[in-house]
Amino acid sequence: MILKDPEYREIQRVARSRHMSIAEWVRQALDLARRREPLGSIGKKLETIRTATQHNYPVADIDGMLAEIEAGYGTGAGP
Repeated sequence: MILKDPEYREIQRVARSRHMSIAEWVRQALDLARRREPLGSIGKKLETIRTATQHNYPVADIDGMLAEIEAGYGTGAGP
């Protein structure tokens, strides 16, 4: 057996308390653990951010952008 009896019983208890099978509880636990793992390396993510900050993107000041957004709500215009 992969799990010791006390571990198995604890998993069984938790699964039952959530009205699911042990298999479903394990699938959900593994899915959650997988989603929490970062995709890609930290170095690659930082390099992407550093590259993006080298560009001069045209933007308005925040008050101007918010005013344009608010004005757009009344026109019914979509994106």
